[in-house]
Amino acid sequence: MQFDKLNIIEPVLKALKEENYTEPTPIQSRAIPLILNRKDILGSAQTGTGKTAAFAVPILQHLHVRNGHDRGAKKLRSLIITPTRELAIQIGESFTTYGRYTGIKNTVIFGGVTQGSQVTALRKGVDILVATPGRLLDLMDQGYVNLQDIEYFVLDEADRMLDMGFIHDIRKIIAKLPAKRQSLFFSATMPDNIVKLSATILNRPEKVDVSPVSSAADTVRQYLYYTNKPDKKDLLVHILGDRRIDQVLLFARTKHGADKIARNLKKKKIKSAAIHGDKAQNNRQRTLRQFKDGEIRVLVATDIAARGIDIDNLKYVINYDIPNVAETYVHRIGRTGRAGEAGTAISICEPEENAFIRDIEKLINRKIETVQHKLFPQTDKPMNEQEKKQFEKEKQQRKQEFFSSRKKTRGRNYSNRYSR
Repeated sequence: MQFDKLNIIEPVLKALKEENYTEPTPIQSRAIPLILNRKDILGSAQTGTGKTAAFAVPILQHLHVRNGHDRGAKKLRSLIITPTRELAIQIGESFTTYGRYTGIKNTVIFGGVTQGSQVTALRKGVDILVATPGRLLDLMDQGYVNLQDIEYFVLDEADRMLDMGFIHDIRKIIAKLPAKRQSLFFSATMPDNIVKLSATILNRPEKVDVSPVSSAADTVRQYLYYTNKPDKKDLLVHILGDRRIDQVLLFARTKHGADKIARNLKKKKIKSAAIHGDKAQNNRQRTLRQFKDGEIRVLVATDIAARGIDIDNLKYVINYDIPNVAETYVHRIGRTGRAGEAGTAISICEPEENAFIRDIEKLINRKIETVQHKLFPQTDKPMNEQEKKQFEKEKQQRKQEFFSSRKKTRGRNYSNRYSR
């Protein structure tokens, strides 16, 4: 099927052709006709399947047709909620690209920056608003955003929204929406809490499930290194000794861990940078631009920050920390091997993560190819529950002793300073 067979209006179709979009992805071919027929959607699709266009194209079409009959003042008629700043910006860019010949205006609002330019754009009038929950509620409270005319509502990346603790914010926003609207709900995974949330948003939805979360693209070659925890950083440097690995998205479990990995790589003269929620917005955008332009070889990211990263022809993903949720592994490696292109996913596993690998292999129904190496073999054994408890107890004791010694040192310095 081609895009021109989906009853898409000429202004949108022209923009799609200029972007070399000819054949829709499965989620696009299934969702676009349903949304054009004003059906609510419960969509499940993994990263890289083209779901932004699946909802952006029909929303643009609905608004363009409506605006042709509505000569009144511009009103906010479509709201898209997404969890991260990067993803919000990406979605806004997509609306701008696909809607360049429609006259439809969109703007993006998110936290971490001053609100001045965002408020100015809202005052000028927009048809579509892409927002992160916190900044949206803030501007609603200040009276800059009114949702009374919303006709098309999209909740994107719902699973990550809940992971980030946005459930109460989402409910506050939904309470302000008109009862009569078209709602589109997209999530990469569908656990019970997501299904329950969707039931409060959607009205007799059509389900669009085009790629089970257990599926990894056949174009992604998957490799696994077993090693000990202290050797991970050295094994990573060894792997990156292959200069053909020239652009890498590397996943870390925590923000602190991401920063630490990036610092270690820089010490080894490997151009790298970390991106996560604690980084300022301008810093994150600059880092992304440098990565896309090839100025940074390794971009170290947390899972949540990576949701807004969209790199064409990314060939390498490295799991420095193995995710404890098997589905997350599939989402991570889905960043490469897109649109039929070849990709490579490399995972570095320490003993405590061996069980996570077994869960992943069970989910994807295949064994990940193990790379046999003698440099940094896995010789340590995973701790049992009793050993873990003892380890945590000793760690807490060391932490308390450290802070206690710091307090004593500060007290001596203070008394010495004023006893002179």
